[in-house]
Amino acid sequence: MPSIMIQGTASSAGKSIITAALCRIFCNDGLKVYPFKSQNMSLNSYITKEGLEMGRAQVLQAQAAKLEPSVLMNPILLKPTSDRKSQVIIKGKVYKNMDAVEYFNFRNKLRLMIKEIYDEIESNCDVVVIEGAGSPAEINLKENDIVNMGMAKIANSPVILVADIDKGGVFASIYGTIMLLDEEERKRIKGVIINKFRGDKSLLESGIKKIESLTNVPIIGVIPYMDLKLDEEDGAVEFNKNIEKSIDICIIKLPRMSNFTDFDAFKFDDDVSIRYISKAEDVKNADMLIIPGSKNTIEDLRWLKREGFEGVIKNFKGLVFGICGGYQMMGRSIIDEFGIEGKENDKEKALGIFNTETLIEKNKITKRVKGTALGFNIYGYEIHMGRTLKNENPFVEIVENNCSKVKYEDGDMKDNKYFGTYIHGIFDSGDFRGFILNSIRKSKGLKEKNSIDINNKREEEIEKLAKIVRENIDIEYIYSLIG
Repeated sequence: MPSIMIQGTASSAGKSIITAALCRIFCNDGLKVYPFKSQNMSLNSYITKEGLEMGRAQVLQAQAAKLEPSVLMNPILLKPTSDRKSQVIIKGKVYKNMDAVEYFNFRNKLRLMIKEIYDEIESNCDVVVIEGAGSPAEINLKENDIVNMGMAKIANSPVILVADIDKGGVFASIYGTIMLLDEEERKRIKGVIINKFRGDKSLLESGIKKIESLTNVPIIGVIPYMDLKLDEEDGAVEFNKNIEKSIDICIIKLPRMSNFTDFDAFKFDDDVSIRYISKAEDVKNADMLIIPGSKNTIEDLRWLKREGFEGVIKNFKGLVFGICGGYQMMGRSIIDEFGIEGKENDKEKALGIFNTETLIEKNKITKRVKGTALGFNIYGYEIHMGRTLKNENPFVEIVENNCSKVKYEDGDMKDNKYFGTYIHGIFDSGDFRGFILNSIRKSKGLKEKNSIDINNKREEEIEKLAKIVRENIDIEYIYSLIG
């Protein structure tokens, strides 16, 4: 079956979002479409209904294709644990931790697995929309490539190159990317999309003509800058630091912060500002402070202390939420006996807000869950290596995980002010998020409001994305490429 591959001139050029747009366009046109990214490096991950782990970007693409997320869409996930090492997840399960050189030498062994998975996908759909990673012109990484031109060769797929004009230098990035490719690879590039344009498109005409003559590749679309409330791309994200609305939520931007998509739900509350901060003094008079998840909890806890956040957290006047690694940091201690996230027998005194103790263990817990929190229905997922003991006042009751009926408690709370939980995505649930925000509104003398459940709203945003992209690219040309 035919395929189309989306590659980019750089990380965060817009590959993930254009892939999602094409998935919805093809789906709306009656095709059975399947998203695919052979290898993803991201600390934003998700748990499937089978309890397997995959990248969040492919979850959005699955929704765009109107499919249940599957690890076949993202068979290899790399989750950095330090500047040099990553946890390698293959088909949804932890394989091992590897440094960059070890994985570089190992990845060629994954080629056959990728081809087998791709062939299975291809045989069961009308079109596959493949996403690359970073840039295909990373000449130091091209040997044994399995995610950019190496993947295009496996799939025998035409390639569309996406370039971000918002950062400047778009024509240089297009030309440089294409010219650094081998001749056979250049032949695969059948079109270029200029993404995130602000202004009058007529101002681009002379540049477009020039770059087309230099590269012999047509510019098939200019996408305007879109203000969409969808999951951020995996790459370089610019986090807002400004207080703009009545409710001010601060999220501590840990060096190894994971799953920052947990907080996307607040984008749908029109009186809420979200700020990601790296300095303790930037907390100021925030209404809620969040300690997010972490891929290296002990090291991020040490960083948090060095930066002066410990006193700020303990003396904070508003609500404090810890999610996953953030919850672990709010206890008395974290112990990594086996060196799962760092060195063996590592131990760190935590913030001491709760009387909990966390043991980092070898087996990774991955669950998709449903339950209640403070009496409100919630859903989300657990992804953690640690087990937290001695939680005295759990506020979450889980009644279902991985589609099986269960009953157990999660998290801890203190003084109706400090809350900790392992549940990623807990704020997606509109009633629970609304309760938390209304407690803040009430304390500030503001009118209470309802919060929407973001699954329905995300569907509206995907349709909006597909409409904008369809109107601004040569969709007939793309259909000609896939036959």
